[in-house]
Amino acid sequence: MDPRTPEHSESLRPGVIPQEAELTAGTTIEPGRSYGFFTDTTLCIGCKACEVACKEWNALPAEEFKLSGNSYDNTGALSATTWRHVTFVEKLKESDGTRATELAPFQSNWLMMSDVCKHCSPAPCLESCPTGALFRTEFDTVVVQQDICNGCGYCVPACPFGVVDLNPPDGKAHKCTLCYDRLKGGLEPACAKACPTDSIQFGELSDLHRRAHQRVENLHAQGRTDAYLYGAPETPGATGGIDHLNAFFLLTDRPEVYNLPPAPSLPSKRVLPSLLTGLATMVGLAIATIVTFRGE
Repeated sequence: MDPRTPEHSESLRPGVIPQEAELTAGTTIEPGRSYGFFTDTTLCIGCKACEVACKEWNALPAEEFKLSGNSYDNTGALSATTWRHVTFVEKLKESDGTRATELAPFQSNWLMMSDVCKHCSPAPCLESCPTGALFRTEFDTVVVQQDICNGCGYCVPACPFGVVDLNPPDGKAHKCTLCYDRLKGGLEPACAKACPTDSIQFGELSDLHRRAHQRVENLHAQGRTDAYLYGAPETPGATGGIDHLNAFFLLTDRPEVYNLPPAPSLPSKRVLPSLLTGLATMVGLAIATIVTFRGE
């Protein structure tokens, strides 16, 4: 418990506690430092408290009040109005295709993960934005400025994670801001604060990386040798020109199972190969045309 906690034991307070994140997340929020999320999927219980907290704080509209028919998932995917999405994956078969008859430890035959914008470093969406609507904040997170966004949609295909989405009512791009407004007030992001199991951990990236590597070691010692990090430096997910993800994950199965790309990349890294391929195709067609007409 933080030493300052007893100073704020009253239930009703006259105002916001200065640097409340020290009490709730054990971290001090200061401009110039890098912050993010470490999501430990082995601790996720699929309660969706993060989804609700995100929608409530950011005044995002609710989805349809019914199940989608795809397990317990009622939101389906990240969108312009859903900035947190809990993925449910039922693993009812063994690797050989037979029905599972034993339950493995840690989530049994279920895989659950709270997905969110990765706030990549560098960020593909930010690189593709022609108006400067997307910018990197003083907390090393990526935010869309709605008053500058012109709705061109270039950021949508640029994101290798399918995070950014255009909202039909206003025609502009929307995504998680990592609670930029809360960070400026010294508050922990709403989703992390609401998570009852600490599956979503908020903090300074260097501290989160240390915690994450220690968690992987602990899981390996307990027999879960399939646990690994996705999106931390020099791990899967930090590929193709993306140095790291500010929102990274601990997984126990292939990234594709969680609807994550195995090797995301910056679109700018694919421009030259695509250009050369196109030029080679044009040269090949030209040569084929010349050969054809000469043959006549």
